[in-house]
Amino acid sequence: MRARREQGFDGAKKVNGRKRHIVAGALGLLLTVMVTAAAATDRDAGQALLARLRERHWRITLVWADGGYTGRLVDLARDALPIALTVVKRTDDTTGFVVLPKRWPVEPTFAWLMRSHRLARDYEGRTGTSEAMIRWSMSMAMSRRLARRPH
Repeated sequence: MRARREQGFDGAKKVNGRKRHIVAGALGLLLTVMVTAAAATDRDAGQALLARLRERHWRITLVWADGGYTGRLVDLARDALPIALTVVKRTDDTTGFVVLPKRWPVEPTFAWLMRSHRLARDYEGRTGTSEAMIRWSMSMAMSRRLARRPH
């Protein structure tokens, strides 16, 4: 029996399939990951993602996020989880790609993940399997960085 594919469509971001939500440290190393159907809102996914982060990395008290994680998620992070969630927003007059302070460590992490051919397309049938593949790919990238010889 074939696994049911957990997918959807996000009209705002024009994403079909799945969305990957990650928390990366200051060096861009993966702390936690969550894969959802694209139809799931960032706020709902962020709530579960921050709960995972709090469970696994309980010392983290400050998180920067992009504009999709606004609203009641900021209040929930402050009240239910003692995490200060700061949303870094783009200004209305910017167009195209702009490096935003504090959000930059996440961008290279996504780039490192996309170097894994398995993650370049959405091959996995279940979100849990997709999350496992992201963790596997990131562990390979981190071990390559550790094994590099100093100059």
